[in-house]
Amino acid sequence: MIQGWICLFVTLAVYVVSKQIYRIRPRVYLSPLLITPLVLVIGLLWIDVPYETYHSGGKWLSAMLQPATIAFAVPLYKYYNVLKKHAVEILVSVLTGSVVAMCTSVILAEWMHLDNRLISSLVPRSVTTPIAMNVSQVIGGVPNITAVFVIITGLLGAMLGPLVVKMFRIEGEVARGVLFGTSAHGTGTSKAFELSSLTGTISSISMILAALFTLGVAPILISVLIR
Repeated sequence: MIQGWICLFVTLAVYVVSKQIYRIRPRVYLSPLLITPLVLVIGLLWIDVPYETYHSGGKWLSAMLQPATIAFAVPLYKYYNVLKKHAVEILVSVLTGSVVAMCTSVILAEWMHLDNRLISSLVPRSVTTPIAMNVSQVIGGVPNITAVFVIITGLLGAMLGPLVVKMFRIEGEVARGVLFGTSAHGTGTSKAFELSSLTGTISSISMILAALFTLGVAPILISVLIR
């Protein structure tokens, strides 16, 4: 138990230090969302700490995801009029993005000749971890593998998202928010809030909508696309 609390303290310390470095040099490759898990994985493997030991302390950080998600209600209330004005665009964009993400996951997985369980594990990769794991279980995937895909998707989305925004000159805050929230869930939303409060708010609602759409569409899509 003591080792678990030490792991929790080390996790927080690594995040705080990497956050300070990122503030001094805001480079994509120095993002705390990339550096923190990388340092922790290397450290745990080096000193041979079992995952169960780490999880006994790290689980408290996971438990904080729920109140953190609820906290998104504050900016949602603040920008309610903007959300209401762009409701149709947001709904259509998120639904389209969610379906495309799931379809491309299946197509890519079949091209790589992965088995059906891995394909099902890959499908809900673009939504927040708790819902992605539930969807994975429902459609016959492996929730733990899905969690890994979700983390990778979130990190790539947070790293590549700003490059996509710059490359395609996406100026609208609503468009930026939908981009991050639909493609990179909570990790992308965290990055979106760095751009602006409104972008982060749109991203948070897009993340929630993407999760709901995936929850409803994924079982149907799997039955149609996987032979």
